[in-house]
Amino acid sequence: MAATEGRTMHSPPHQHGHARTHNSANPEQDEPAHPGQAHTPRSVAGHRAAVAQLLTGLRSADRTETMTLQAALGRGLAYDVTAPISLPPFANSQMDGFAVNSSDIPDGGAELRVVAPVPAGATPAALEPGTAAPIMTGAMIPDGTDAVVPIERAVPDRFPAPGQHSTVRLPATEAGTFVRSVGSDLRAGERALAAGTHLGPAQLGLLAALGLDTVTVHRQVTVLLAATGDEVVEPGQPLPAGKIYDSNGTLLEGAMRQAGLNVIRTAISADRPEELELLLREHAPAVDVIVTTGGVSKGAYEVVRQAMEGQHAQFLHVAMQPGGPQGIGTFDGVPFLGFPGNPVSCLVSFEMFLRPVLAALFGSPAPRIPVRARLAHGLKSPEHKHQVRRGTLHPDGTVGLEGGESSHLMHALAGSNVLVHVPEGISALAEGDEVEVWML
Repeated sequence: MAATEGRTMHSPPHQHGHARTHNSANPEQDEPAHPGQAHTPRSVAGHRAAVAQLLTGLRSADRTETMTLQAALGRGLAYDVTAPISLPPFANSQMDGFAVNSSDIPDGGAELRVVAPVPAGATPAALEPGTAAPIMTGAMIPDGTDAVVPIERAVPDRFPAPGQHSTVRLPATEAGTFVRSVGSDLRAGERALAAGTHLGPAQLGLLAALGLDTVTVHRQVTVLLAATGDEVVEPGQPLPAGKIYDSNGTLLEGAMRQAGLNVIRTAISADRPEELELLLREHAPAVDVIVTTGGVSKGAYEVVRQAMEGQHAQFLHVAMQPGGPQGIGTFDGVPFLGFPGNPVSCLVSFEMFLRPVLAALFGSPAPRIPVRARLAHGLKSPEHKHQVRRGTLHPDGTVGLEGGESSHLMHALAGSNVLVHVPEGISALAEGDEVEVWML
């Protein structure tokens, strides 16, 4: 049975060990009641939700692995981590200075006898009344101490030589000053990191501070990337008349690998549906997701649509520019996403749909953080579409647009550092208006 626009999908059990997937379009996306009736494009949010529903089955307990902290950089945390110890595990000094009992120093200051210093890593003796102990940053606070006076506030403002008996004059100080109390950062038994957290250097550093040397993460998602088209040839080959070099494969593979995905990239598939079908079937058992570029529009020779005949897939239009034509479903039970063939369109499709869904499900890749910027000049946008433009965010907080609206402008994309979002319902914005941008 051929795939049709807006058709509700019910995927069969995965034939290659994947979880059963199910994706049902919104009722408003169903086939028109009468031939020739206009089909309402799906919203960006609606399509993202459909992609999330399609891929939810990939999130399962058997798709996790435990690895060293060094190997887990960029991965997503599979389970909550509870702190096995407090941070800090003992009260310690925030400064190089003198450990004191604040009650020993009246408002006008006091001269105290200097006792043995407290280096970092040592277990000090209790502080005697009327004394001050030189203490290093991070060193354990002695019993009887409730404050630290920084060395620069002391007279003299230096530590005495080892073995030298001396006194020091210190100003009055409040209890708790420059003392890091036990658990002031994190208490034992509290949640240190939530499941789904993207593990960057700071998160891995926290796990190391808690004494952990391994962590359980979601398994890396493996994507089959298949570019299609008779008109494209691989870079480095002779360029016959009427042909263009394929940029989609390199562009998307780079974006996916940078996002932490494992990518299996096929050779360019010609516009012969039976060959594409064989290629997909060959690789499907070893991958989690299939992504194709090109061949998803309504033309007579759309190879991806033809190769998907008999599969549980649909081809529809999303109210987005660029990247309106989209394919979604399963191929032999493997989740399938069909992106448009123009370079900017396929990258925008990845950023708008696959990247945020994987980030929400697995904590990897890291989600794009939205930033507000002011337009350096005005723009126009189709009112009934979510437009994504390429731009450059400047240090003064303004964003300038790179190139026009066309989805083939690779040079403009290469010169950009942000995606500029113009939501559906907006037809024009003026210079100085605020927009949401995503850093690339």
